[in-house]
Amino acid sequence: MSGKLNTKRIFDSLNEGISSKYLLLPIFFFLAVFFVYPVVSMLFISFFDREGSFTFVNYYEIFRGYNLSILLNTLKISGWTTIFTVSLAYPVAYYLSTAAKRNANLLIIIVLLPLWTSVLVRAFAWIVLFGRGGVINSTLAFAGVDPVEILFSYFSVIVAMTHAFMPIAVLSMYATMQNIDGRLKHAAATLGAEPGNVFWRVYFPISFPGVASSALVTFILSVGIFIHPALLGSPKQTMIAQIIIQQVDELFNWGLAAAISVMVMFVSILFIIVFDRLVGVVSITGAQGVGRPSGKIMNTLTGAAGNMAVTLSRLLTIFRSKKAARSSDRISFPIEILSVIILIFLAAPLLFLIPVSFTESPFVEWPPRGFSWQWYERYFTSPVWIEATIRSIIVGIATAFFSLLIGVPAAFSISRGSFKGKGLVLPYILMPLVVPNIIIALAVFYFFSDLGLIGTNLGLTIGHTILAVPYVVLTLVAVLQNYDQQLDHAAWTLGAKPLIAFKRITLPIIKVGFITSFLFAFMRSFDEIAIALFVSSGLQQTLPKKLWSEAHHAISPTLAAVSTILIVIVTVLVVVTELLKRKQK
Repeated sequence: MSGKLNTKRIFDSLNEGISSKYLLLPIFFFLAVFFVYPVVSMLFISFFDREGSFTFVNYYEIFRGYNLSILLNTLKISGWTTIFTVSLAYPVAYYLSTAAKRNANLLIIIVLLPLWTSVLVRAFAWIVLFGRGGVINSTLAFAGVDPVEILFSYFSVIVAMTHAFMPIAVLSMYATMQNIDGRLKHAAATLGAEPGNVFWRVYFPISFPGVASSALVTFILSVGIFIHPALLGSPKQTMIAQIIIQQVDELFNWGLAAAISVMVMFVSILFIIVFDRLVGVVSITGAQGVGRPSGKIMNTLTGAAGNMAVTLSRLLTIFRSKKAARSSDRISFPIEILSVIILIFLAAPLLFLIPVSFTESPFVEWPPRGFSWQWYERYFTSPVWIEATIRSIIVGIATAFFSLLIGVPAAFSISRGSFKGKGLVLPYILMPLVVPNIIIALAVFYFFSDLGLIGTNLGLTIGHTILAVPYVVLTLVAVLQNYDQQLDHAAWTLGAKPLIAFKRITLPIIKVGFITSFLFAFMRSFDEIAIALFVSSGLQQTLPKKLWSEAHHAISPTLAAVSTILIVIVTVLVVVTELLKRKQK
């Protein structure tokens, strides 16, 4: 028996040593070479003009009238998008966390469908809704009301961007809320706290890490977006990412594009610093107690909101029975209705694309005319479309495989290892999530130009892995944190070799996490457009780049047909993933 215990002790020591010294090396090396170095190199490129001379002129150009107005416009749109996204996502996440388990699982699928669906497809859906011959204006015309100019406005851009980022915000908040002990609210109520104070002084502060992380991610993603302002906006809604693409693709001014990218990174970092002073970024990690907001201003605001809610609650009590006023055992009916409306807002736009894909008309209009399979036939008989689809699948599978290859060891190291500097590991791995995608794409483009990787599947795979591997690590760390390591210890004590124990004990329990990570990385690659715009060549297009090119030429029913195919594929993947999770449980 002592021999078996010694074997276990030796393996524990070996495992800890491997975790701290070796398991992190692949992902550290990969990100250092293909992410950190290109981004830092871009900083140096920004100080050189087209002739290669050292200059500050690129930064002077940023603060000239036009570029400065575009930067301010970007901050304006990103700010409003963040406010609307967080505000609409919170009640949905609250509803999901307090609803019955069976209902919650179904509603989560509704949230996951738009999340996994291509951002281009979702943008096309809003064109069908907002266009002059779209769903809304056709309905108004049927009712005898004059058409309204909805498309190509701030409204259409912000609504579409809010729709794009809401699933991420909902899931981020839901992950925090589902771990909140429901007995805390009952305890506060028992001690005399009124419903308004219970929510603002107890529940909201504990759920704040999800709110903070959602706001940060939404703002940073919004700053680097270009699809929605390009497809749904006018020149008045131009955002800074569009200027970066223009400088590279049309004007070949790499120095100015690099300078603008550096400025966008500076703005993102500045936002994080200001956000920390106002509400406390450290609360995201739970470093201050149980996820309380660390900013003094936010503590003051939550207290004031609690007092206002109490006052409002007392006024409403006059019109309600005391029993109804004090009931906190179920979600209030208004929140249920609001959550259902928001969920419809998430899912419904995609459904309008499907009928359009069967129209006989060559134009996207509502209602569709007749019934025809011609647009699907055009897709399946087009070598260009099929090659782009096959390339996206190949690159997606390669990206998922490589992300797991370097992400799995890192996840085991983070969840099981104990070593100096461990707290810096996860922030390092998550850096690609903090930097806007358009900046990563530009940095990779500069770097790959010297390596001859532009227009290659290998270049696309490396670029997509930079963006996918953080999600793989996050998913697997969450799975491993819920895994009982005593099972491994028991197997080692009974004489099982480490590899056998991993194969027969560990892997069967966490395999759903592996499958989910693989699918997430695959879909992240399959949907990526920024990397594809810079790294893929004209003859080596991915499906998102082909969709983007066609959308710039004309919005046709062929795009609706391709989008419908993607929606069906995503629906199958989401349902299969959820079934695997239930089976595992």
